[in-house]
Amino acid sequence: MTRPVRILIWVSVSVLGALAVATIAIHRHEQINAMWLVVAAACSYALGYRFYSKFVAAKVLVLDARRATPAERLDDGRDFVPTNKWVVFGHHFAAIAGPGPLVGPVLAAQFGYLPGTLYILAGAVFGGCVQDFVILLFSVRRDGKSLTEMARDEIGLVGGFVAYVAVISIIIILLGAGALIVVNALKSSPWGVFTIAMTIPIALLMGWYLRRLRPGKVLEVSTLGFFLVMLAIWGGQWVSQNPAIAPWFTLTAPTLAVVIIIYGFAASALPVWLLLAPRDYLSTFVKLGTIGLLAVGIIVFHPTLNMPPLTKFIDGSGPVFAGSVFPFAFITIACGAISGFHSLISSGTTPKLVRREIETRMVGYGAMMCESLVAIMATIAACVLQPGTYFAINSPAGIVGQTPDGAAATISGWGFPVTAAGMHALAQAVGEQTLYNRTGGAPAFAVGMAHIFSNSLGGQAVMAIWYHFAIMFEALFILTTLDAGTRVGRFMVQDALGHLWKPLGRTSWYPSILATTALIVAAWGWFLWQGVRDPLGGINSLWPLFGICNQLLATVALCLATTIIVKMGKACYVFVTMVPLAWLVSVTFTASWEKMFHANPRIGFLAHARELASSSAATPGLSQVVFNDRLDAAVTGVLVCMVALILIESGLIWVKVVLGRKQAIVRETPFVATRFAVEEQG
Repeated sequence: MTRPVRILIWVSVSVLGALAVATIAIHRHEQINAMWLVVAAACSYALGYRFYSKFVAAKVLVLDARRATPAERLDDGRDFVPTNKWVVFGHHFAAIAGPGPLVGPVLAAQFGYLPGTLYILAGAVFGGCVQDFVILLFSVRRDGKSLTEMARDEIGLVGGFVAYVAVISIIIILLGAGALIVVNALKSSPWGVFTIAMTIPIALLMGWYLRRLRPGKVLEVSTLGFFLVMLAIWGGQWVSQNPAIAPWFTLTAPTLAVVIIIYGFAASALPVWLLLAPRDYLSTFVKLGTIGLLAVGIIVFHPTLNMPPLTKFIDGSGPVFAGSVFPFAFITIACGAISGFHSLISSGTTPKLVRREIETRMVGYGAMMCESLVAIMATIAACVLQPGTYFAINSPAGIVGQTPDGAAATISGWGFPVTAAGMHALAQAVGEQTLYNRTGGAPAFAVGMAHIFSNSLGGQAVMAIWYHFAIMFEALFILTTLDAGTRVGRFMVQDALGHLWKPLGRTSWYPSILATTALIVAAWGWFLWQGVRDPLGGINSLWPLFGICNQLLATVALCLATTIIVKMGKACYVFVTMVPLAWLVSVTFTASWEKMFHANPRIGFLAHARELASSSAATPGLSQVVFNDRLDAAVTGVLVCMVALILIESGLIWVKVVLGRKQAIVRETPFVATRFAVEEQG
């Protein structure tokens, strides 16, 4: 392809993308087609990857194809394993794509489609993708060290200690919240439980096949995995309709919590090639395949966005969650734009699998683009619903009323018409008893997804199948984050205990693996159990804390990235991490303050606790909710203070290095030439 042709293509992509974004941003009083969101996303991601990520790779990070990665140099067959780039991409995407890009945009849709869409696009291209890419590369150049180890080496002992405490606390909360969403999605769902359960033996078979039976035959194992997953999905439908077998897979929330805790332990303790990497690669088939199918459904059906660009609830009076569009829309969306959890995967399992340094761009920047596309699809799924239906599904009974007629009247009074009869018919169409008060975002996404699929692929007769498929799809998304996050937490605990007794720090020593895995699983399992026991459903207490913790973790990651870039002598390019860092600090610190001290009980943790504590109603489990609110406020305050210390210490280093008052020492592993480059040339 000649240079003029390439220029013409990219100019066309730029013009089309600008037109799509302008259409989304300018239209106020008329409905637009969902295709505009898909076009804006496709053009933004294409331009971001082709130009911005290439600029970061060449000018800021200076990727070196001749340099050996820790997967090659430290290959131990367990955690450090040189892996095909597509398998690594699949693992990384599956590990980072958790509840955030599905649930967050759906909840934020109460403000309208405009704030979320614009933030998802800009935040990913200039923030989330950059964070994932730079942290992955910096970890690869440091023997796959964790985020906290790098913080200790590059920022200092105080910054490293504070980062460790903050990060391990955030991991525990993130995993507890994610596990709770899985429980809420799978409880009393034999179809979902069966299909998710079957992905485990399928992954074990794929790992053994690729490792022992047919090494390197990625296409073969991919075909096998895809066929078996499709069979498991079909089998789940059969199980759910079989009265003799369905009860075996119809589990209560407490039972599911115990099962998930056991699974998290096993996923962290087993060798990475046996379960974690193949299962995440397997999950990618379902994830990317479903998102691709959803895109096809949107192209075929080209649905209209029924949600307005901005709703009356941008003032903070929203029924789904209280709080104004700034900062809470951005805290709620979180993972679809930028996610601190990704930095743990980028400095956890993934850098130990990367075969070539130049592959970090595709894995780090590219996988986050895919997650951002998931968030766009979630936004569309929520906004194609009639607003009245959306609010009936996502609003708690305490806001809209306990009865169907009362809820319909309340929501219609807001200017979003809905009827009790219409909601009952929709519930029957998707095979549910009721869709009222199904808070948490997951059911609304499933209804929207079923609506798109049924109108383009099969008709209303299969809407129930698509709805339950979507529930399974969401659970699969989250569970892969759970197992990868547990493994990352185990690495961090081993690193800390290794300073007390060296054998405990060895990632290959099984007694250490079992002990540290038990510690991290017990920690997030406690939060999960508290959520299961919470009479308000748990997610109301954990999700705000999840969003704040996630963005605080991204703040820590960008502090570290900025420090390393300054020390590398690349201060002229520091804007690539400094700009998203400044945005995160303003958003996250504002949200944290309001969640702790806002006088509105629907916003402030402490105000809500005081209101409940002074209530004379003898509601079962009321003391548990009060305890959760106070715990959330305390955890938020402590984490904000710790992250502020990291910011201050990092800022002092930047100033001293730039002014020449501090010697810039970058603690990278010495250069070792890779053998893979020679093999590929041969």
